[in-house]
Amino acid sequence: MKQKKIWTVALLLAAAALLLLFFIPRENVPADESRVILEHSFRTYIAPSCFEQAEATNFLEESTLETAKELNYPPHSSCTEKAFEGNRDSGFIRLMKELGIMEKESTDW
Repeated sequence: MKQKKIWTVALLLAAAALLLLFFIPRENVPADESRVILEHSFRTYIAPSCFEQAEATNFLEESTLETAKELNYPPHSSCTEKAFEGNRDSGFIRLMKELGIMEKESTDW
């Protein structure tokens, strides 16, 4: 009987810890695999959502954020900078955004 009580308490503590972790905000950053457009003429990268207003040249390449960082390319504009800003969301909020219940700040990642 005593062992059953210990297991019940341990299970409740584990469930409470997981639930707490699900609601604690943490720093979220875009994945290295996020799509970007490399603007080789200006040696910058452009977020897909900012491409129409970027006034880019024809020396473009579709790539990833990781490649842009490896090439030391800065963001092309403040729009791109804002599109790839990190945020502080909890796991619950991230899930709501992925399910489309809440609106994402950026569609690029």
